[in-house]
Amino acid sequence: MTQRAEILRHLDSGQPITQGDALKLYGIARLAARIHELRDQGIEITKRIKRVRTRRGVARVAEYLRG
Repeated sequence: MTQRAEILRHLDSGQPITQGDALKLYGIARLAARIHELRDQGIEITKRIKRVRTRRGVARVAEYLRG
């Protein structure tokens, strides 16, 4: 299965995905590039920014959703 197919299957299940999720679950290191390719194929994917706690404070992380 291609990386794009894995991401699309994940999003179609109703779950959002972040870079950390993509790396941990699927070994995908360049999530934004795969999202860009899916969008180029006409697939509607929404991005929202969420804040997550880190060892050094708070970071902003892109989270992608279908639709």
